[in-house]
Amino acid sequence: ELRPKSLDVKQEELGDMVEKEMASTSEAIEDAVRRIEEMMSQARNESSGVKLEVNERILNSCTDLMKAIRLLVTTSTNLQKEIVESGRGAATTQEFYAKNSRWTEGLISASKAVGWGATQLVESADRVVLHTGKYEELIVCSHEIAASTAQLVAASKVKAEKSSRNLARLQECSRNVNEMAANVVASTKSGQEQIEEKDTMDFSGMSLIKLKKEEMETQVKVLELEKRLEGERVRLGELRKQHYVLAGGCDHAPEDGEAKPAPAPRRGILKKPPIAQKP
Repeated sequence: ELRPKSLDVKQEELGDMVEKEMASTSEAIEDAVRRIEEMMSQARNESSGVKLEVNERILNSCTDLMKAIRLLVTTSTNLQKEIVESGRGAATTQEFYAKNSRWTEGLISASKAVGWGATQLVESADRVVLHTGKYEELIVCSHEIAASTAQLVAASKVKAEKSSRNLARLQECSRNVNEMAANVVASTKSGQEQIEEKDTMDFSGMSLIKLKKEEMETQVKVLELEKRLEGERVRLGELRKQHYVLAGGCDHAPEDGEAKPAPAPRRGILKKPPIAQKP
């Protein structure tokens, strides 16, 4: 179990795995773009108003992210070809990948992570549009894609020449992916706030009895929160009192570790305050 995975793969298979994985990642991203377009069309047919506005904004940001990832994968593929051509010498492509098996496995792992992140993002977006998923899933997927992108760039950078134009393009693509992922997070958070505010404050369809019931339930919640707030304030006051007692009596604390408050001075006896000592 501790043996490197490359030992279980033949030399000619390891090189093919890189190409197959990059092609699979590109295919997954293309499929993700198509699914987002379908979701956009479905959202326009089945929703309206604020929900349509939120869904369109989220899906548009996801589309921009997918396009950035697609360009990243294309640039990464070009850089890998450049690395292999400049480093293999008289060896074949498969022999180069086999000789640098750890690096090859890093590329495969990073490519898989990028493709998996794109697929998960689309599935999360689909559930959000259908109101069966959580907005937080989209945020987490965006962070995962940014991390996978960094992994892919790091794996490619190990073997690339510092002056390589393809490396510079890949780093620029990585920054673009991070920016687009941040846009997905921002659009998701703002959309969540809009939907929650609309669902909470829309009372237009309620009857008089329903409104009265909601009003009473809200009053109960307000009283409960006020009581809890008052309790926490009392607790905070007691904690501060104990803090002052311990802080004031720490210089005269007994050896057994129990902090006792200092005794009150006798009446009629005034002592000069202690002179401040130099540190």
